[in-house]
Amino acid sequence: MARTTGTQRTTPHVADTHGLIRVHGARENNLKDVSIEIPKRRLTVFTGVSGSGKSSLVFDTIAAESQRLINETYPAFVQGFMPNLARPEVDVLEGLTTAIIVDQQRMGGDPRSTVGTATDANALLRILFSRLGKPHIGSPKAFSFNIASISGAGAVTVERAGQKVKERRSFSITGGMCPRCEGRGAVTDLDLAQLYDETLSLNEGAITVPGYKGGGWNSRLYAESGFFDADKPVSKFTKKELQDFLYREPTRMKIAGINMTYEGLIPRIQKSMLSKDKESMQPHIREFVERAVTFATCPDCDGTRLSEGARSSKIDGISIADACAMQISDLAAWVRGLDEPSVAPLLATLRHTLESFVEIGLGYLSLDRPAGTLSGGEAQRTKMIRHLGSSLTDVTYVFDEPTTGLHPHDIQRMNGLLLRLRDKGNTVLVVEHKPEVIAIADHVVDLGPGAGAGGGTICFEGTVEALRTGGTITGRHFDDRAALKDTVRKSTGTLEIRGAQTHNLQGVDVDIPLGVLAVVTGVAGSGKSSLVHGSIPTGAGVISVDQGAIRGSRRSNPATYTGLLEPIRKAFAKENGVKPALFSSNSEGACPTCNGAGVIYTDLAMMAGVATTCEDCDGKRFEASVLDYHLGGRDISEVLAMPVTEAVEFFAAGEAHTPAAHRILQRLTDVGLGYLTIGQPLTTLSGGERQRLKLATHMADKGGVYVLDEPTAGLHLADVEQLLGLLDRLVDSGKSVIVVEHHQAVMAHADWIIDLGPGAGHDGGRIVFEGTPADLVASRSTLTAQHLAEYVGA
Repeated sequence: MARTTGTQRTTPHVADTHGLIRVHGARENNLKDVSIEIPKRRLTVFTGVSGSGKSSLVFDTIAAESQRLINETYPAFVQGFMPNLARPEVDVLEGLTTAIIVDQQRMGGDPRSTVGTATDANALLRILFSRLGKPHIGSPKAFSFNIASISGAGAVTVERAGQKVKERRSFSITGGMCPRCEGRGAVTDLDLAQLYDETLSLNEGAITVPGYKGGGWNSRLYAESGFFDADKPVSKFTKKELQDFLYREPTRMKIAGINMTYEGLIPRIQKSMLSKDKESMQPHIREFVERAVTFATCPDCDGTRLSEGARSSKIDGISIADACAMQISDLAAWVRGLDEPSVAPLLATLRHTLESFVEIGLGYLSLDRPAGTLSGGEAQRTKMIRHLGSSLTDVTYVFDEPTTGLHPHDIQRMNGLLLRLRDKGNTVLVVEHKPEVIAIADHVVDLGPGAGAGGGTICFEGTVEALRTGGTITGRHFDDRAALKDTVRKSTGTLEIRGAQTHNLQGVDVDIPLGVLAVVTGVAGSGKSSLVHGSIPTGAGVISVDQGAIRGSRRSNPATYTGLLEPIRKAFAKENGVKPALFSSNSEGACPTCNGAGVIYTDLAMMAGVATTCEDCDGKRFEASVLDYHLGGRDISEVLAMPVTEAVEFFAAGEAHTPAAHRILQRLTDVGLGYLTIGQPLTTLSGGERQRLKLATHMADKGGVYVLDEPTAGLHLADVEQLLGLLDRLVDSGKSVIVVEHHQAVMAHADWIIDLGPGAGHDGGRIVFEGTPADLVASRSTLTAQHLAEYVGA
């Protein structure tokens, strides 16, 4: 065995000197020539007020360039199927490693996608049941609700000894899909009375489906098909005629000399309307679908999506449908109890996956939960499951506020997971506002000092201790702790909820006080949203403001959504003596080349589309002649490019004085959106920003009860104070405010707290405390009480 002699080498190997990610001259979005060095294999937290440039630096510069460089390593053919990523606006980027982005984008709303299919837990379960299930019904495909059972037979020609011989062959694939609902778990039932008026004939307009009236091709197809008398009322049709009218298989025929395909009315409507996403439909078609279609749990599979065969095969009396319906924490315990040496490696992998769910605070979910129903925070943590057991090291993990929707108790777990990823030798970059996460960082980068045009510079980088004394906004507010109120407001009435059983609620009776700031809290999955969104009686004058997506295309922006554009257009029109329509990029004033979009979208079929800035209007979206009209020395494109804070001053006084616009802008400032530009596309807003935009819009409504779902999401420590002031103003103006929230500052500021728990899923769903924050702190009886007491220093 060879030995090394002499002194040990003290100089590091040259390969070990690349311990930094170097960014030089980053100018993406609002970044102002930012240069920074980030240590590798460490946990770095990026903080700063909303809109200060954190995402521009971490996601749009570092992660985007890493992904672009990785895509370039694939063959040209494969690259053709990938998004065409542009190089970020940066002079030098060195020391990058493979970036894995774990963001808060909601998972797709496909009805076939569940928590189990999204994390591969279902794939492991299917193999397990195909090996151990009794009776044995087939391969793992037999347990998949996405694979249908197929069988067929026919003649095939094979060549043997120079002779062509015909042989009969048959095949069959056993799938687990329920044939009735086709693996969706729900069936749609059509109300025939909404499709046609049986007292009329087809020529008299019996079909009442949108697009089938008025002698168009759709109605002529049925009237001139020859399968029935078009002058006879539908109620007089024979059994065969009605079958042909409603259900006939596709049949080729000529109508008025044109080749067409006739198909029964019901399958035709199912293909053209019911298979599409309701949100993308035109309003009149959506209204028809909501009126004509009823959704019910599939009676054959009872909503499990699985065929009878898949449900009949069991392990220890449990079928795969039962396993997927279990709470994951219970399923993990069941899998731990299985002892079968023949599938030991499979059981170990499945146990690890399920225990990762519990560890990350998602043990209250079930594998059959549709992926589209998860919140942004839940979706992000579900994506994390894949990476926890990964063998990859020296990877850059990029997280976007991983604590969104987490109770302080769960944040401690999340911190442990981030540190585990780092300790495996990975670089972890986290965009975050919560002081609990900033506190565990090895390195902190604070951007600012302000938002939008007032941000984009590095205000501080260094350790957490140095941040406290660094003099930045984050440093000054880092140790801020909201104190408990000396006196709380008295309620003016109550909102009664009786016997609430939505999701995991266990017959909850509660009186939510009105005329005060009431906070509903509890660990993630304890039933807060089920209580507030699912159980408050309708017609109680409730305005619910959640973080759901705002309906609108990339042409929509805060100005169009809030109604702000209307008074602005009128002010421009009055000042210049022209029509208001000229000042809309969706109407007469639009640039003819890009139709007012500001960019040209090129659809590359199976490849990702490409957007390029319109050269004629230079991205301004308006026709050149419209930009000659001014108000207060600014043209319409310059006004839409203003941040809200600048626009407030612009419309407050002087030549551009417009009270109606100023009122709306003031509300946007009140909810902490002063950094947004008023023409920014809605598709670029985060969940928290969308919620605050909705709140600003609803603040002028007449409703008396506001329900807010985690309004602090995405808010900097300094902005939380402003939000508390806004909530106080709403209550003082006579409104009732109910907030679902985990942030201790909001809890401490409340007049009344309702705490749900004690755990998540079936371990929660009960009221564990009702009363004032001071009583909660004094009791220390729940997890929330312990964390709030620690927060206020009691």
